[in-house]
Amino acid sequence: MELIIRNSTNQPIYDQIYCQIKAQILSGALAPGEALPSIRALAKDLKISVITTKRAYDELEAHGFIYTMAGKGCFVADNNLEILREQRRQELETHLTAALELAKSCGLTRQDLKQMLDLLSEEETT
Repeated sequence: MELIIRNSTNQPIYDQIYCQIKAQILSGALAPGEALPSIRALAKDLKISVITTKRAYDELEAHGFIYTMAGKGCFVADNNLEILREQRRQELETHLTAALELAKSCGLTRQDLKQMLDLLSEEETT
């Protein structure tokens, strides 16, 4: 599991960890039942406080992405992953609908939007 912490952003470190692990779970990069690094090990690897890592794991558990087994560690939850993915798709649809409406108000065409999306996708991968 690879996590990248950016100090140049205003996003809290625990939230960066939460969002990246959540994204890996939703994408399938982390499989249901898969063990996560221990809180202490992850804190050491990222050179951050154990408290920060614990907060990220607590948030993930509170939202149903992981579960903890006392003495064994934290694992990716297998329940509701399809429901969570569908919720993300619906959220994306809402954003895309808003983008379409904004584009229309600016006089942009569907092709203009496609070019913008392609450009943004290229920037994201570099």
